[in-house]
Amino acid sequence: MTELFYHEQVYRPEEDTFLLSEAVMHEIKSTDRVIEIGTGSGFISSGIRERSEQVIATDINPYACTTAKKNGVEVVRTDLFSGICGTFDLVIFNPPYLPTKAEERIDDWLEYALDGGEDGRTTIQKFAEQLGSVLSKTGRCLILISSLTGTDEVRKIFSDLGFLSFIVAEKKVEDERLYVLRVIRDLCRL
Repeated sequence: MTELFYHEQVYRPEEDTFLLSEAVMHEIKSTDRVIEIGTGSGFISSGIRERSEQVIATDINPYACTTAKKNGVEVVRTDLFSGICGTFDLVIFNPPYLPTKAEERIDDWLEYALDGGEDGRTTIQKFAEQLGSVLSKTGRCLILISSLTGTDEVRKIFSDLGFLSFIVAEKKVEDERLYVLRVIRDLCRL
């Protein structure tokens, strides 16, 4: 991979990004229509361009969009799936997942990429509620979560919305364990 551009107000790839990227490389098919939500620098999307010709990314951070474009990623500035039409075979998301108390919040784009709300699941809940409208019938979603966010609680969010989830990758990093969930529709409940 060629060297990527970065910006101080954009989340730089870390262990969570690398774990999710590795899982994506195992999951992606050349025929997949792919969307990456919250692309940041575009590290994952730029890395899979050779695997699928149909890759689009989104981010709410204007600096992330500019950075991802510089890194060769087709990106749309939007909040999660807002304004996105059609369905996707593979949805990728490294969400803000760190539990953050209201008094700890900082109005800063980089912090916005980390702040998962009081329980770390605020953005994940919103994402899960919208996933069904963009995931193809046989589509898959890969989402990074943390033990700090509550693995069982996140899996329950998806289950309550008609999805099945499986842990497909994990890694211990300092005081947390990172997981990649593979989320699919529960076709028995359609």
